[in-house]
Amino acid sequence: MSNLKGLRCFPMAVILTGVLLCLGCSQRIISGNAWEDKLNEDLLLFGHRNWIVVADSAYPKQSRPGIETVAANKDHLEVLASVVESIEKATHVKANIYLDAELNYVSDENTPGVKQYREQLKKMLGSQNIKELPHEEIIYKLDEAAETFNILILKTDFAVPYTSVFFELDCGYWNAQKERELRQSLSAEK
Repeated sequence: MSNLKGLRCFPMAVILTGVLLCLGCSQRIISGNAWEDKLNEDLLLFGHRNWIVVADSAYPKQSRPGIETVAANKDHLEVLASVVESIEKATHVKANIYLDAELNYVSDENTPGVKQYREQLKKMLGSQNIKELPHEEIIYKLDEAAETFNILILKTDFAVPYTSVFFELDCGYWNAQKERELRQSLSAEK
């Protein structure tokens, strides 16, 4: 009973705030290849407007509750290849891919190996729908999406700037043209 008396002295608002903060903490380190299980579990639940990010090692831990950061502690290209393959296998989603525009201007002199990375990235992503935007614009899009939708960030051990790859998921069996036709049909009926 004496333990309960101590709890009564603690204001309920403080206890609830602590519980809510813990629930909002969605950053964790996963050992081994468990990050792949996490990716595949989330991908089953994710749909259009969710995001998956393969991030470099300096990518910040974001504080918005809808964003979960997982330290994969694996090679960047290995994690990226798994994400690309998992999205390609999924029938319910496809991805719009965003790259930092700054990556094109990072020199091999300042960051040895970046040229080779760009070549490997181009080969891996092929002819997919890729958009290049300034890093801050992509972060803004991500933050805005996290107000309503979940985001999974897989943080790698890669130490090259502006190499994060952002996958904005979209519907895999529906497209903008079909949506326009549907909307036109709905308006014509009114």
